[in-house]
Amino acid sequence: MPTTTDMPLDVKLMALATQLLLGVFALLALGALGTWAVRHPAWTVKGISVHGDVAHQNAVGLRAQLATQMRARLSSSFLTVDLDQVRQMFEQVPWVRRAVVQRDFPNRLRVTLQEHDAVAWWGEAGSGELVNSHGEVFEASPDDIDQLPELAGPEDRAGEVLAMHKALQAQFARLELGLDRLELGERGAWRARLHSGAVVELGRGTPEELQARVQRFVGTLPQLTERTAGALQTVDLRYPNGYALRIRGVTTTSDHPANTRTPTNR
Repeated sequence: MPTTTDMPLDVKLMALATQLLLGVFALLALGALGTWAVRHPAWTVKGISVHGDVAHQNAVGLRAQLATQMRARLSSSFLTVDLDQVRQMFEQVPWVRRAVVQRDFPNRLRVTLQEHDAVAWWGEAGSGELVNSHGEVFEASPDDIDQLPELAGPEDRAGEVLAMHKALQAQFARLELGLDRLELGERGAWRARLHSGAVVELGRGTPEELQARVQRFVGTLPQLTERTAGALQTVDLRYPNGYALRIRGVTTTSDHPANTRTPTNR
């Protein structure tokens, strides 16, 4: 009986071609079966469940805002839907800082939201831009938010402005002065506005230098005046060894703050 090695070359080629065709057919059959299985109605995405921070968003509101995009994104199978695209879709919604999207078998998606935690306005109050606790600027139009301080400066330095506000606010609190606004100018100079309306020129410098100026001012102001701190109009801390201030129309410059009294009107 002839062996494979004894077969003519043309017979060997025919056998090889037959095997290749059978392999291709098997691959095509498997691909078609896989496509059919993936597109089967059983794998259609039936819904999305939303979890996590939803103080400013809810499932009904999200569906209303994302209706068109959701139809486009979820038209594919549960097994092939692009989770990254769904994540980006949710992160475009106001107040949503981060979204985590997971498949929830057999036919649902689970979305976990992390909302922005607004701690200050960016620019002017009511501007539509806010700063979160991570020092990130985001857009939103809050209706039920408490009064927040204002921060301003280059947007890529929002985190630095927020950190400075926290540090200086603790200093001014010693005189029961609220820090309503802190601004970093384009040339690096800092300016603050207190709750009383008084403007404080902080000047340029490192965070440590600025805090030292405020600490000196806060520590010596009670010795300079018997008037209330709320009567302050302007304060200039840019002097190397002292500061200047205006109180109800009276201007004084203190080179040695601890030993100088503020003049009074007669």
